[in-house]
Amino acid sequence: QVQLVESGGGLVQAGGSLRLSCAASGRTFSNYAMGWFRQAPGKEREFVAAISRSGGSTVYADSVKDRFTISRDNAKNAVYLQMNSLKPEDTAVYYCAANSFVIRVQSSEYDYWGQGTQVTVSS
Repeated sequence: QVQLVESGGGLVQAGGSLRLSCAASGRTFSNYAMGWFRQAPGKEREFVAAISRSGGSTVYADSVKDRFTISRDNAKNAVYLQMNSLKPEDTAVYYCAANSFVIRVQSSEYDYWGQGTQVTVSS
């Protein structure tokens, strides 16, 4: 089992920045590729970004490319999502997830999920 706890969400104006953190506990963190997903009200959960077990490879959704950066610190058992140039359409609950294989973009491929953190971007 892997337990994931997100933090860092909040209310920010358009154009602002937030940094989300996800703290992991349980099994060896470096054995898991990590992903960030988000879900806005009335919409399906969507992929945001993912990072490989070593941190050497990353993948982003087109909607956040060049604005968001995913990173991880295996010594601290944490994954981060730096979000810059935020837009109102980025408003959602953000979830981190762990996958015991390689980078995936489908939520169904992830084994463990956090409870989410709310990000609200005002216009």
